[in-house]
Amino acid sequence: MKKLIIVGAGGFGREVYAWATAHPDCGTQWEVHGFLDDNDAALDGFNYPVGIVGQVGDYSPQSDELFICAIGAPSIKRVVCEKLIGRSAEFMGLVHPSATIGPNVNIGRGVVICPQVVLTADITIGNFAAINCHSSAGHDVMIGDWATLSGHCDVTGYVEVGEGAFLGSGARILPGKSVGAGALVGAGSVVIRSVAAGQKVFGNPARKFD
Repeated sequence: MKKLIIVGAGGFGREVYAWATAHPDCGTQWEVHGFLDDNDAALDGFNYPVGIVGQVGDYSPQSDELFICAIGAPSIKRVVCEKLIGRSAEFMGLVHPSATIGPNVNIGRGVVICPQVVLTADITIGNFAAINCHSSAGHDVMIGDWATLSGHCDVTGYVEVGEGAFLGSGARILPGKSVGAGALVGAGSVVIRSVAAGQKVFGNPARKFD
């Protein structure tokens, strides 16, 4: 049986621990072995049966280990995961059993899909994307590699979310609009016009901010 190591011991990492231990494959395909985090004190004050097994900077992945990325910030998770991939780490994805997955939904490598997510039909989810609780993506949506959708996001039909983009909690993207690579949509924002690559927007309607 493989040892599952959660990359990131922050808040999202602790949530992923909960979803992983509740997954049907836990105990049959793999067991949660611990967390990987450069902050040795990340779990101080929390009660978990597993701890931090090492730091990203000097960790050497083993053949009996699986990894799952539990880092929300796209730029950080990309740097961290690419370091581990370069050392032959084997990453897996995690789809919570309560998620609704429709037809022709293509899910890339290392994707984390949390409880109560709805992916309707004809959707592409890029590698290492993360979709948090109660978010939804409508028909013909494309979500790029490394992108993160926080909880309760509503990504409607024909929307494209670019590589490494970040959607804050409760963000809504109107049909046919795009969020460019590396862009940030603030919590509670409603995107009625496409967001350029690297741009930060906030509000209803969403407007550019520095």
